[in-house]
Amino acid sequence: MTIDTSVVSVPFHRTAVGEEEAQAVAETVRSGWITMGPRTLEFEKQFAAYVGAKHALAVSSCTAALHLALDAIGLRPEDEVLVPTVTFTSTAETVAYFGARPVLVDVDPVTLNMSPEDAARKITAHTKAMIPVHLAGLPCDMKELQDIAERHRLRVIEDAAHAVPASYRGVPIGALSETTCFSFYATKTLACGEGGMVTTGSDAIAERVRIMRLHGISRDAWKRYTSEGSWHYEVLHAGYKYNMTDVQAAIGLVQLAKCDRMRAQRARIAQRYNAAFSRLPMLEIPAQRDDRQSALHLYALRLNLPQLTIDRAEFIRELGSRGVATSVHFIPLHMQPYYRDTYGYRPEDLPVALREYQRYLSLPLFPSMTDEQVEHVIASVCEIAERHRR
Repeated sequence: MTIDTSVVSVPFHRTAVGEEEAQAVAETVRSGWITMGPRTLEFEKQFAAYVGAKHALAVSSCTAALHLALDAIGLRPEDEVLVPTVTFTSTAETVAYFGARPVLVDVDPVTLNMSPEDAARKITAHTKAMIPVHLAGLPCDMKELQDIAERHRLRVIEDAAHAVPASYRGVPIGALSETTCFSFYATKTLACGEGGMVTTGSDAIAERVRIMRLHGISRDAWKRYTSEGSWHYEVLHAGYKYNMTDVQAAIGLVQLAKCDRMRAQRARIAQRYNAAFSRLPMLEIPAQRDDRQSALHLYALRLNLPQLTIDRAEFIRELGSRGVATSVHFIPLHMQPYYRDTYGYRPEDLPVALREYQRYLSLPLFPSMTDEQVEHVIASVCEIAERHRR
């Protein structure tokens, strides 16, 4: 299908960075301190206050955050960890780093988040923890999941890569569970280019993460390069190189200050999408819940395929021909070659995820979308749906 370049072009995402971020980076470079230092510590302080957490530890990515969180709970090769199959691979791959087994869990048919019922069915004597993922920014059913965890003495590590700012029953994501992991990748709702954060209320977990993120060297080892530090240090553990830099933190501080404003801009776009798409029976808008606020990281539209004469792949191709970029979040892990071949999963083992995967796609949703771009997405989706209505 030939793409008509005369139509409005709508990228899937455009990072909301500008002159403020550029100035913050320039000031950091001029300061002479560009690796982990005072701006990183300030970012940690402000982020902890923003989400209501006792501790916030800045790291190089959400994958690093998950790895460190699993290390902090003492994950061992004989352990199992519950992970939703609809997520990015890093959620499960970090479990495999330890030689432990990621046990893939089916999803709720409405929210696409981890199913508490299926999670409960998958618990064995080897289950050590669960990692709920707040898909697209909509918080999981945390009360149900935490109740299950408490009954079975499981540790809870939230994957909040999509969930800044989000809340569950009035509590910000980041202050609900023992440990929460965030992403500041370029496409995320708070973007540093790369980076992540671990939040926790546990002094012990915070201390372990703080040490292990920088080679297992004794606390505040970076200070040895300052006037208040000493050349002497001690290697306490075989750690990792997972620290954030002040250049990233400088961007993060600016992004954090406008995080609520950017969410409000995404909300206005999502409301316009909802109003338009909810009128068509061929389309299903993303789930909403009265007891939680989504970060609105993604807008995952679902197609009612029995009412259409085309499949999801053709729908995406037709959007592309109209200049609308899309994505799919995500191909379920149990259908990926590594998890299929290593752990013996079959597509039908997690039937809800398999069914829903065949009909969802993510539409553009970013703060700087123009009215013309939003209207073009709406018009394109509706026109394709109407033209291929069964």
